[in-house]
Amino acid sequence: VQLQASGGGLVQAGGSLRLSCAASGLTFSNYGMAWFRQAPGKEREFVAGISRSGYNLYYAGSVKGRITISRDNAKKTMYLRMNVLKPEDTAVYYCAAAGLTPQVTDEVDYWGQGTLVTVSS
Repeated sequence: VQLQASGGGLVQAGGSLRLSCAASGLTFSNYGMAWFRQAPGKEREFVAGISRSGYNLYYAGSVKGRITISRDNAKKTMYLRMNVLKPEDTAVYYCAAAGLTPQVTDEVDYWGQGTLVTVSS
């Protein structure tokens, strides 16, 4: 199983980014997907999750209203659109897969390698 995250980079506060997570080696539509992030010196935390069909969406309170998670099962890809980025959004963003949509790290079956998002003030 491979989860390849991409799309990170350096952006100014208030800017936008779209992250992608391309999956291979698994039946993508059978897995709930999620994004987690880990800032320097902090624990990995849940950001957003999406059910297998894409119908149910879950967001952390700190990003709700600024971030949209989506998926394309035909392309085996998940996305995270981030708007109005803040310096506190700076972190490595990881995609994750599990039988049910994971919302804590212990629920994750597979991790991607992460993509770095840096928001400058």
